[in-house]
Amino acid sequence: MKIKIFSFLAILMFVCSVFGQERPTAYINAKIIPIVGQPIEQGVLLVQNGKITAVGDARTVRLSSDVQLIDLKGRTIMPGLVDTHSHIGEGSGADGSAPMQPDVRLLDGINARSSGFQRAQSGGITTVNVMPGSGHLNSGQTLYLKLRDGAIKIDDLLIFDKDGKYAGGIKFANGTNPLRQGGGNFPGTRAKSAALVRDLFIKAQEYREKVRKAGGDASKMPPRDLQMEALTEVLDGKRVVHFHTHRHDDILTVLRLQKEFGFKLVLQHVSEAWKVADEIAKAKVPASIILIDSPGGKLETTDISFINGAALEKAGALVGFHTDDGITDSRLLLRSAGLSVRAGMSREKALYGLTMAGAIMLDMQDRVGSLEQGKDADFIVLSGDPLSVYTHVLQTYVEGKKVFDRSNPTDYLTQVGGFGAGTEREAHIDCFHDDDGGN
Repeated sequence: MKIKIFSFLAILMFVCSVFGQERPTAYINAKIIPIVGQPIEQGVLLVQNGKITAVGDARTVRLSSDVQLIDLKGRTIMPGLVDTHSHIGEGSGADGSAPMQPDVRLLDGINARSSGFQRAQSGGITTVNVMPGSGHLNSGQTLYLKLRDGAIKIDDLLIFDKDGKYAGGIKFANGTNPLRQGGGNFPGTRAKSAALVRDLFIKAQEYREKVRKAGGDASKMPPRDLQMEALTEVLDGKRVVHFHTHRHDDILTVLRLQKEFGFKLVLQHVSEAWKVADEIAKAKVPASIILIDSPGGKLETTDISFINGAALEKAGALVGFHTDDGITDSRLLLRSAGLSVRAGMSREKALYGLTMAGAIMLDMQDRVGSLEQGKDADFIVLSGDPLSVYTHVLQTYVEGKKVFDRSNPTDYLTQVGGFGAGTEREAHIDCFHDDDGGN
């Protein structure tokens, strides 16, 4: 019986997909913030088959007679948010057997039906980098996910590149988290942490050279090593290093490692970025920051400051934002930009940091991060200005499909909390209902 029910749901979801996307849909009369380009008053966003086919105003976007119109007068549309560092999905990574485990894949330890994905949707997040934990120098491979509805297995959320490979980075960390005295060869000092990372990268370089010399001859290939395979992708620039780091001295250590081994790097957290903003900018390394608006936490974050965004912007670094959920709740990512603007960051760069900067950090700038023709139709509908504390996310769309609607009682509960808000969700199957643009 369960098999029959799941089969029926799968067929119905497929019909929903086709029914909902073949017909072009125009979202009209809202203020559109495309991120790339100036805001458009009374804008038109045209969507079909999961892609943006046009964006502009009524004078520049011509609509055919078969277009479905959704009037969003008084609302604001902007791209879906990109969270570059999250832990939603109840994922697991490396264990206590060793300080570095690059062979571990989050893919094998994440719950696609977790309610955390719906919470992120309700916060306007459409693309997310889900990480394993930071209690290791390397805790494994991350996943870049699209927060589509109806996920039965993790494959339903994966993002694939043009070669058919699912997208993801790799998680490194330094500072306090990986330090342990005794057991499992974990480091006891910051200097030893860096030494262990160097040693592993040197081994990866040697492995890569053996593979190159083999020239495709199986008899000459070194024994397969999953750790070395992952790090070879890092050395070849095919897998981005997301490096958890807080103190200014730890940040500089990461920059030294990046210069030595040449890997693509995104600095994560950088609590003391304001102390070394010029060095980060000079290294041309992007930084994804977190804003903590309540006291507490670890000693190495004592000097975290709301001015991080402004300092990095002034220095010329690329700045993004992340939740590290559950450090910051996914429903509150918009607030990070507002707090940064209050501390001196420009409005334009703060909004860019929520969207396009994160897309660049995940190497997804050609698909997400802005409202442009040809990009994925990932966008959110807001009740007002995105930086206002009074603004709510009303609707969230991923690839043209509505995945969150505040007017839906179940979605509303997810967004505001309360009994039942944390239970696992079933798929939305409401494509046959009229869409009134939300409340």
